[in-house]
Amino acid sequence: MGKPVLMDFYAEWCGPCHQQSPIIDKLKQKMGDQVEIKKIDVGIDSEQTRQYAARYDIQFVPTLVIEKDGALIRKLVGVQSLETLESILKPLVGQ
Repeated sequence: MGKPVLMDFYAEWCGPCHQQSPIIDKLKQKMGDQVEIKKIDVGIDSEQTRQYAARYDIQFVPTLVIEKDGALIRKLVGVQSLETLESILKPLVGQ
């Protein structure tokens, strides 16, 4: 089984995204390589960004998507606390 993946959909112009970023950094420090973290800048127009945005129906930023083994676990819109993210991710580690 693979490790959980947290995708952080953000944009440089987004104020709440700048609030979410240090929380994601703390999460990475606490959980290390138990969780794969991908930051996806939806402000950059690329084929990959469009595919991600369409696949996960990204309409607002920040949006966090958590997957495990390719299955969607949670989609969270808005700034999320470290505690919330840990409570979702910790049970997925080592499954």
